Amino acid sequence: MTRLETDAGKQAVKKAAGRETSAAERFGVLERPDLKYTPAVARETAHLYDRVRDHIPEIEWPVYAPYIHAINRIKKERGAVILAHNYQTPEIFHCVADIAGDSLQLAREATLVDEQIIIQCGVHFMAETSKLLNPEKTVLIPDMKAGCSLSESITGADVRLLKERYPGVPVVTYVNTSADVKAETDMCCTSSNAVAVVESFDSDTVLCIPDEYLAMNVAKQTSKKILTWKGHCEVHERFTAEELLAYKEADPSIEIIGHPECHPDVIDVCDYSGSTAGMINYVKDTRPSRVLLVTECSMASNIQSEVEGVEFIKPCNLCPHMKRITLPKILDSLLTMTEEVLVEPEIADRARLAVERMINLKH
Repeated sequence: MTRLETDAGKQAVKKAAGRETSAAERFGVLERPDLKYTPAVARETAHLYDRVRDHIPEIEWPVYAPYIHAINRIKKERGAVILAHNYQTPEIFHCVADIAGDSLQLAREATLVDEQIIIQCGVHFMAETSKLLNPEKTVLIPDMKAGCSLSESITGADVRLLKERYPGVPVVTYVNTSADVKAETDMCCTSSNAVAVVESFDSDTVLCIPDEYLAMNVAKQTSKKILTWKGHCEVHERFTAEELLAYKEADPSIEIIGHPECHPDVIDVCDYSGSTAGMINYVKDTRPSRVLLVTECSMASNIQSEVEGVEFIKPCNLCPHMKRITLPKILDSLLTMTEEVLVEPEIADRARLAVERMINLKH
């Protein structure tokens, strides 16, 4: 994962001793708080434990609670907001996140927050997207190594070569990509709006990159010719139609809900397919008695408390990158103001346009 450096003028970073200042220098480093599980901590976090008691044993709560208590106190002192993706673990999703959602939701919400510090609990491209949309704000990610197999499958140089090979063909790039790739893009998309984005172009041929399976699933919903790239999500590519059919055979009442990053053969056996937000809304609206979410398994845990009476079958495919974000790392990020996500201004200007076109698309 390449960390892109920034230009002080574009990022409004103050200078000290002839060099750019770090976030730690701008905001200061705070002392580490006492992380004992006291009666006061227990009392002040009790309402949060009610949200996660089905996922965190009571005997383990004294380990989590001091971190949650400290994070929620310090983020207010810092003037920070915590954005968390749907794949974050329940103690993050329910107990410290101010805003939670899928990639599109977080991209939109990032433009609306008043706080000057954004803590991105997700993977690197999400933090970069928040920085693109908030160039004057400080964006931190608790672990800079929280990457993405899709993002790492393609580079800006790759996209430039594709544009040479297919001159004049619009480039639609999944938001799960680096700023360098977005900068070469006509418009970004997410799994929830990919079809609408593709349909917004007059061209009868569209490059839809880098997720090959998302592009193949989009191709089944449009008359346009879709050109693809062989990028895959390491979580979703592991699901197979055979294993899902085995679940159906064992219990025909199970409703299977799949993510468009899965192979089209998998989507063909699903009862519904949609983005993480779409999957959540489907479960809330239809309330199936038993449901299998074909996606990262933390999401089922995060929505279970909101859909009483729904039983979740969990084929547990975890995203190792999302799981790099932990409560101790979030606390360290708040205390030390690391790791700061920065983007070169000439890249940021072009990448921002691709993201803003997506956000502003009417459909």
